[in-house]
Amino acid sequence: MTSTVIKHLLGPTACKMYPVEKPVFFANTRGHIAIETNKCILCTLCAKKCPTYAIQVDKPGKAWKIERTKCIMCLACVACCPKKCLTSENQYSAPVTVKVVETFNVEPPAAPKAPETCPGKE
Repeated sequence: MTSTVIKHLLGPTACKMYPVEKPVFFANTRGHIAIETNKCILCTLCAKKCPTYAIQVDKPGKAWKIERTKCIMCLACVACCPKKCLTSENQYSAPVTVKVVETFNVEPPAAPKAPETCPGKE
C-alpha cells in the first residue's frame, strides 16, 4: 500500500485539466445523432425502429424531431436509414435542464422529371 501511495504522489496526475484541455474523443464514441436534412426522404423507418420513441417524423409538416434526453444511442435509426442521412457524431450533446425536442425542417429531394418525349420515338 505504501508503494502505491508513493507512486501516485511522485507520478503524473490522474486528473485532466478539463476546462483548459479539451477531451479527445475516440472515433467510435457514441455522442449524438446528426441528420443531413437534404438527403432525408421522411420515410419514418428511424422513428419506427427507435426503442424509446425519441424520434418523430412529421410528413405533412416536413419535419424531423428528436428528443435527445430519451435517446439511448443504440444506433438502430442509423442502421436502418435507407438514404444514410443519419450519422453518429462523436461529440456529446450539450447538457440541458429541461427536455427539449429539436426540430429540423426537411425538404425531401425532388423526384426526377420524366422526359417529355419517349426515347426512340420521334
